Amino acid sequence: MTPPLFLCDPLPPGDLVVLDGPEGHHAARVRRIAVGESVQLGDGRGTVLQCVVRAAAADTLTLEVRSRRFDPEPDPRVVVVQALAKGERSELAVELLTELGTDEIVPWHAARSVARWRDDQPLRRWRRAAAEAAKQSRRPRVPVITELASTPDLGRRIAAADLALVLHHAGETRLGDVALPATGQLLLVVGPEGGITDEELGALAGATRVRLGAPVLRTSTAGAAALAALSERLGRWT
Repeated sequence: MTPPLFLCDPLPPGDLVVLDGPEGHHAARVRRIAVGESVQLGDGRGTVLQCVVRAAAADTLTLEVRSRRFDPEPDPRVVVVQALAKGERSELAVELLTELGTDEIVPWHAARSVARWRDDQPLRRWRRAAAEAAKQSRRPRVPVITELASTPDLGRRIAAADLALVLHHAGETRLGDVALPATGQLLLVVGPEGGITDEELGALAGATRVRLGAPVLRTSTAGAAALAALSERLGRWT
């Protein structure tokens, strides 16, 4: 089994490091990781240390660093615009998108989004969900979670992308038939449960409307399904 991954930013220098704080508590007290076991320590920005536990206390682990590696950011970079969903479905979407490899998630307050963000608590939950999912999937990079975006914000992001796609049930192009860029930024827009309005589609006119297939997926799973298909075509799963 792949050794568990814990996050520490910035990573400490040297060949002997101490994992403490919430991550140390989770490793030592919750996971009960013992002396001699292997663990990974990452900064969430591409650097990962391969370590062996040399000492374990109540809430800390002392780790011997065996190796360091740096995974560069993938190219093309995949950005998913995720419309707000109600309840825990938003965080489910973040978890799935993170596990499947998105590089950035843009929360979108669409016209038909039931959920409303009135403070920064939901954003903190999204970022926490992304960090936990990155650890679970052993990802060296935690995806960036941006501030809440409006529809005009998305129009500007679409204009700057090398390829922009909007998932839409009436899209004339299959996702599998779209020519993907070899480099740059690929932007994927996932609408809310009630669908994207005609006015929003007009504002996002620079993006290609694509469909996944016959089933109508929830907003919390549609992005993950599309990302899985894209990851295979982009060679991320080789």
